Amino acid sequence: MDKQPKYQLSLQDWENLIDDFQYGSARLVKWTSLYPSRSLLDLALSSILKKDFPLKLNLIIFLEEFSDYLIKESEAEHALNRLVEALRAVVQSPVDGISITYSLKEQMMISITSMLISTSGFEFHVPQLESLTELLLTIINRPNHGPDRQTRAIAAECLRELERAYPCLLSEIVGHLWSLCQSERTHASQSYMLLLTTVTHNIAVSKINVSILSTSVPLVPFSIPRLMSLGLSKEILGSNSKDLRRAMAFLLERQQILTPSAMMEFMSFIMPMAEVLELQISLLKVQFSGLIYSYDPILCHVVLMMFSRFLLAFDGQEGEICHRLMLISREVQNHLVFRLLTLHWLLGLIRIISSREIGRRKSVFEMGLTFYPAVFDPLALKALKLDLLSLMCFEISGSKNGGGSGISVVKLFEDGLVSVSSFKWLPPWSTETAVAFRTFHKFLIGPSSHSATDMSTIRALMESTIFDTLQSMLVDMTLKFRTLVPVIVALLDRLLCCHKHHQLGECLLQTFDEQLLPKISIDYRLASYFAIFDRIAKNCIIPPQSLLELLTKYIVFLVGKHGPDSGLRSWSQGSKVLGICRTMMMHHQSSRLFLRLSRLLAYICLYFTDLEVRDNARIYLHMLVCVPGKKLRHILNLGAEISSDPHSTSFFNVHSPRPSHDHQKSKRVSSYIHLERVIPLLVKQTWSLSLCTFGVGNNHTNYLEGIRDSAPLVDHGDFNGNTDVEITREAERVGHSQEPLRVMDSKVSEILRTLRKHFSCIPDFRCMPGLKIRIPCSLKFNSELFRRESGVDLPGTNSNAIGSLPAIYATVLTFSALAPYGSIPSCHIPFLLGTEFPSCQEGSMDMAPVNNSEADESSRASVVVEIEPREPIPGLVDVSVEATAEKGEIIRGKLQSITVGIEDMFLKAIVPSDIPHDEVPDYYFDLFTALWQACGTSSNTGRETFPMKGGKGIAAINGTRSVKLLEVPANSVIQAMEHCLAPFVVSVIGETLVDIVKDGGIIKNVKWKDSASEVGIGVDTTPVADFNKGPLFIKYIDDEGKDVRESFMNSSRRNMGCFQVLIFLPPRFHLLFQMEVSDSSTLVRIRTDHWPCLAYIDDYLEALFFV
Repeated sequence: MDKQPKYQLSLQDWENLIDDFQYGSARLVKWTSLYPSRSLLDLALSSILKKDFPLKLNLIIFLEEFSDYLIKESEAEHALNRLVEALRAVVQSPVDGISITYSLKEQMMISITSMLISTSGFEFHVPQLESLTELLLTIINRPNHGPDRQTRAIAAECLRELERAYPCLLSEIVGHLWSLCQSERTHASQSYMLLLTTVTHNIAVSKINVSILSTSVPLVPFSIPRLMSLGLSKEILGSNSKDLRRAMAFLLERQQILTPSAMMEFMSFIMPMAEVLELQISLLKVQFSGLIYSYDPILCHVVLMMFSRFLLAFDGQEGEICHRLMLISREVQNHLVFRLLTLHWLLGLIRIISSREIGRRKSVFEMGLTFYPAVFDPLALKALKLDLLSLMCFEISGSKNGGGSGISVVKLFEDGLVSVSSFKWLPPWSTETAVAFRTFHKFLIGPSSHSATDMSTIRALMESTIFDTLQSMLVDMTLKFRTLVPVIVALLDRLLCCHKHHQLGECLLQTFDEQLLPKISIDYRLASYFAIFDRIAKNCIIPPQSLLELLTKYIVFLVGKHGPDSGLRSWSQGSKVLGICRTMMMHHQSSRLFLRLSRLLAYICLYFTDLEVRDNARIYLHMLVCVPGKKLRHILNLGAEISSDPHSTSFFNVHSPRPSHDHQKSKRVSSYIHLERVIPLLVKQTWSLSLCTFGVGNNHTNYLEGIRDSAPLVDHGDFNGNTDVEITREAERVGHSQEPLRVMDSKVSEILRTLRKHFSCIPDFRCMPGLKIRIPCSLKFNSELFRRESGVDLPGTNSNAIGSLPAIYATVLTFSALAPYGSIPSCHIPFLLGTEFPSCQEGSMDMAPVNNSEADESSRASVVVEIEPREPIPGLVDVSVEATAEKGEIIRGKLQSITVGIEDMFLKAIVPSDIPHDEVPDYYFDLFTALWQACGTSSNTGRETFPMKGGKGIAAINGTRSVKLLEVPANSVIQAMEHCLAPFVVSVIGETLVDIVKDGGIIKNVKWKDSASEVGIGVDTTPVADFNKGPLFIKYIDDEGKDVRESFMNSSRRNMGCFQVLIFLPPRFHLLFQMEVSDSSTLVRIRTDHWPCLAYIDDYLEALFFV
């Protein structure tokens, strides 16, 4: 037993439940697991019976819709009892217009009747069926009661549905139903009458011997008829037949109260009863045939139902009915749907009448032949009327008396086509053109059926006058209206693709060959007919002589008319002519083509103006002369199958190159194709630092990136003692910034203002394109090694023999990297000429300076590798190459990887657009000062967050610092700075150093400071050294942290000054150098907000100053 829920559902719960049931799927689980079907049904019924529940109608419809789930087979008896009891409670409650309404009662009766019929059979739930029937009979047993007349009508309809589901259910109380029909005077009498008609029909059809005029069985209480429960049936008795006739007469007298829809249902019961009772059908015809003159399509349909069922009764009236339908279709005041429906009725009637005697159907056909579509009829109406004309025409032409009737099928077709004659000047894709050619197809195929296997109909049709007329019309239209050629070709294809009508299509093609080709004028407009020529060329039955002669004349015309204004016309038309020639070679025997086709191809080879067309014609001519016919067709068919471009305008297709599958050759590609950097790296990095983020955050951001959305932090509750959870929380604590510190110090406020302006110019690569780094490279192709690998003999040594050097075509370089460099676009090189490298460089991949000679530049291709780093780390970019050699062979393999160094990441900081050009040095100096302070360990700006460009991401600065002492002379330092770091220098400090740098003239647009006191850096950090007081030194702290000893790196000369360098590392980091230069050593103070880059800076500084 299912447990009852402990609480009732609220109004909001019911709304959610109904929505979830409508949605289905997983949203049902939360309800079905909590509420079993029986409990849910009880809850719904109890809610319906509440006075203050507003969703009663919704719940009733919900119960009906999901009755399969709510009423299980094992619980059907209990569920149906509950439903009938709820219905009884609602029906017996007085109507107050609020909690109980007539609409509630009516919907309740409809839904519960439907649920009982759909979920059970009476043999299993007889008590519930009896209770429901008795309740409905009680409702209808109040004739002429005005207030509930609609409710009584609904109850009668529910009883009628029960009678349909369980025939003869109400057979024993049919006398009471007759009395109720006689008494009822409200509009509910229609439902009462249909109920009586349904019960009487079931009695007559089932031949049950019950009394209709009188009955001894009371209306209520109701019980299942004994004959139904026993399954018995008896022959009809005389008195019973008389009662049925009287009941039917009563029903026919009251039929005027029925609506059109009720009339159609009424007649669907009356006609079988009339057949069972063997009544005279003429009585029904007299009473109901006048409905054909109404303007209601349902009433007209009733008459047509009678006509199709009782053909003999309407003998001689076929023409009258057809004439009436024709008038309805012509009356423009009728709805278009009604007019179209009458035409469909006419089509059906003509098919019925066509099976009868010729004498009786002649009048109908003669009447229909005047049934032309009007010019202003809608196209849908025109199409159906033309279908009627085609059907009637072939019925008359196929009859024996058709020839003597004086009716010309050709004239009928021509007159009918006048209504859509505008198709001749309308675009070929217009709807009117489609209707016209649909009619052409109807008249072309005639009465032939796709299912018939007898071909005599097709042969008779091909000999008919209408077929000859249609062929002539199509030929004339093709000559006069060239825009209709695609539509005519589509008609041809439709006939040729049909197995039954393929012969008609061939006959039509032959007519085009005989009548169209001689009439076509030789000019540029002839190209409009190439589609028809192609179909003629494909047909092996039609001789190709006429077509070849026409194409020869056209080629002569093209050669004679060629001039400077021809453009690509000669190439296009010549290629299409060759395509037709190729089609003929594929479908005809060579013996039929050889003489004329060889002359045509030879003329093209000698005199045609386009080189490509001449070459293609020469190939076809050689194949025609040298290759036997069967093998020739095989070769051409194979070429058509593997053609790389099936939609090409050129009919000569070159086979696609096939890729080489030699893996050894793929591995050796890097020996003769070299991709090298234009600017060699100072440090050839062979490793990179990769840090684990412990799986914190999503896949798009991590701690090292330092960019995150400006979303508020959410407390995730208490954590357990798990170590992984503690590490995760600590990483989240570090990753999430605290609330920004509101500082009042003016100096720090100025620093923050500068940093906010700077970060607002840095794009957030997560929502917009990031900063890109371009690495220029050069691609070279070693022709000597390539020849050696491919097995080609080396030509004689001749430095001027450029044509002997092989080349590669359509080269595609694709790049990939394990480092976070984003998506790297591929590079396309259309042509690269080979060059012979010196033997000493064969196989050597060492970087070499670029040769600027003209000969070397012609054999190099410029390649730019464009990366968008997500983190400033070195890495390798893998390179794959795919190219085409001169023989069509695909070269595919891996090249040596391109190294990306830390110096490739060096960019200048972005300058805001509102900074004037002459103020850029001051801005860079202020930015350097702000970043130097922010990257210090004692800085208070570390808690600040800075919005980035794009409006979504924010960044924080977590700085670190380092120091490095270099034993390098001052002149080497200055030269290295000018050569490599000049764009990144923001200030030069110290009178001596300033003078030397200014004299060099390379470092420009920077801040020049004669003394360190003017700089103002190092207020809370290690101060800048006094350049006139002493040597440079580094403080070392011992391991125990107790004694401090200083190791002095003595210098015999004074300090010269300081360089300040600001380097931007994409996507948003910075690297700051403060280089204190003396005569023989340099102390480099380093600060950065991306500490992993310090791993590469030592090697870079040593390579910068020592190499």
